[in-house]
Amino acid sequence: MLHSSSLGVNTHIDQGYSEAAYEPMFQYTGIRNTRDGSSTGATPLLVTLHQNTGVLVDVLGWAVNNVITTAQTLAGAGALLSVEGPNEPNNYAFYYNGQWISPNSWVPVGQYQSSLYAQVKASPTLKNYPVFAVTEGGAEVQNVGLQFLTIPAGATTVMPAGTQYADYANVHNYVTGIWGVFQDNQAWNAADPTLFGMWDGLATEFGVTWYKNYPGYSSAQLQSLPRVTTETGWGTLGAGSLTELQQGKLLLNVYMAQFKRGWSYTFIYQMVDNQGGDSAGFGLFHADNTPKLAATYIHNLTTILADNSSFTPGALNYSIPSEPAAVHDLLLQKSNGTFYLAVWDERSTGIMDPVTVNLGGTHASVTVYDPTVGTTAVRTLSNVSSVSLTLSDHPLILAISGS
Repeated sequence: MLHSSSLGVNTHIDQGYSEAAYEPMFQYTGIRNTRDGSSTGATPLLVTLHQNTGVLVDVLGWAVNNVITTAQTLAGAGALLSVEGPNEPNNYAFYYNGQWISPNSWVPVGQYQSSLYAQVKASPTLKNYPVFAVTEGGAEVQNVGLQFLTIPAGATTVMPAGTQYADYANVHNYVTGIWGVFQDNQAWNAADPTLFGMWDGLATEFGVTWYKNYPGYSSAQLQSLPRVTTETGWGTLGAGSLTELQQGKLLLNVYMAQFKRGWSYTFIYQMVDNQGGDSAGFGLFHADNTPKLAATYIHNLTTILADNSSFTPGALNYSIPSEPAAVHDLLLQKSNGTFYLAVWDERSTGIMDPVTVNLGGTHASVTVYDPTVGTTAVRTLSNVSSVSLTLSDHPLILAISGS
């Protein structure tokens, strides 16, 4: 189901924040993936986090050797999700292989990422784990080919054709967008793999790079490109912030839209306010570790959808006639055979959208949940072939059983 396969969040154990304090937060939200660093002191704590919560770790850092060592330790403990390239080297003083990144050269970034990939794939312990690309590769000042997972022949890049960088494209498509304008389809558009809009998305990192306009993948190729988001979110403090109610609903839409539009993992930035240099309130929890509405809503969503069994899902012949442009849907199924249909609206102005969901036949029971209300049903219907909903700015979940 959705919660165990794709939901992630950023933590900062490598910066000295308490591992123990994070444990109840993961248990409460049901999020099962974290993104954290590879400092030596953090490694055993990340293992402890996994042992006590089941959380898997996407690990990154500034030194290839540290990342590899940490990844091997995590893999040995069953705690590793993935290995990630450098975090936004355009925003930091990046150094590798005796060279600093400069206004004229991104060769150190290309060399780091290719070395990381080669070492992961050469390691018997790590070779089957995915490598995520460097973030903000679209800022490259010379064409070292970071807009490709593997540089193709004829790309005329500084690094040679055939250079392997990553298994997954990796972006920070913050749902705020560049200008922080809150509008309809905010999450849906940020997740669009081909849209050149106000979001720093896949198209501007791996299609045509946003700084120097180096060509990468075509729109058709972007649609099927393996991809992850390792940072996204919207804060609740300061200028341009959302209310906690708005943030909570929006982040539900983010997780839904990203999964629907083909993103394998989505990591919200971040778990707790005021960590990792944040002063804009991006956290799911306040700085005193109490949950915001976002944490509560995610808890409700993962509780409603909870199912850890692996199986081959079936099909449901449903339809939503005349579905409004801001309404979207995602079909899931639990191992007991019950379908869970998420239907959500992405309105920003209070507009309500009435829709009818046709179920493709009569079903013995349909239970409607609203994760902004709680984990118990808000409606229960019997022997119905359609369900009428009134949507606004967040998901409703239909549990459909008994065809």
